[in-house]
Amino acid sequence: MRIKKKVSWTLPAKPGRFVLLEAFIKAAEAQHWSEAEVQFVINEVVEAVSDAEALEILQDYTQR
Repeated sequence: MRIKKKVSWTLPAKPGRFVLLEAFIKAAEAQHWSEAEVQFVINEVVEAVSDAEALEILQDYTQR
């Protein structure tokens, strides 16, 4: 699955993929993303090799 949607959200100041992921999920749900779309992003972030890679993944889904 490739998601082309973008979420408008503010990245938290605290570091760490799970802090970022929590904020992203809240924003995505508020913007009516489907459960499947949110789960896809969760899987990508959890499987990332590093926090830096996880951040890159989330930035790909971020509206700029």
